[in-house]
Amino acid sequence: MDRKSVIKWIKEPGKMGHKYSLWAVYFCTGCGIIEIPPVITSRWDAERFGVIPVATPRQANLFMITGYVSLKTLKAIIRTYEQMPEPKYTVAFGSCPINGGMYWDSYNTIKHIDKYIPIDGWIAGCMPRPEAIFIAVTKLWMMIDKGAATGYIRYRKNYKFYRRNQEKLFGELAWPPLYPIDEKEDESE
Repeated sequence: MDRKSVIKWIKEPGKMGHKYSLWAVYFCTGCGIIEIPPVITSRWDAERFGVIPVATPRQANLFMITGYVSLKTLKAIIRTYEQMPEPKYTVAFGSCPINGGMYWDSYNTIKHIDKYIPIDGWIAGCMPRPEAIFIAVTKLWMMIDKGAATGYIRYRKNYKFYRRNQEKLFGELAWPPLYPIDEKEDESE
């Protein structure tokens, strides 16, 4: 390590720790699950890069969403995202969570998941290869390093916007708001 890297490591240990220890919870509802095992097993071994699969969202700081997103699964995605501790990062991969994929014209398909939770990274394709997942993780590292991976801050700051979009789909939500909503303020994104 050069002197500049050592100084950076000393000044920003939290950022470096978050950058290189992404504990991932995966939300897979379709064919995207096929690309996860090669990424986390010996062929690619994501763990050597600090990406470790975990069982619950309360242990995770990386949320990877793949596969078809319907109205019913969106509720689970939102609940999972809200249970994660901050700082948290979200990556959507595959065509389905980005634009509905081949189900784009279905009444039950969520076409723009970023209206309901913030997305820090996108991986296009049907299905993206494991290499694309590693490229996205590398880009996420760079975003964390620059302070640009701020989806969780946007969610907190614009919670009223996201909550309103969620309630347009579901009506009154069964769970209480994660952040206090000031009814007097009218913010838009």
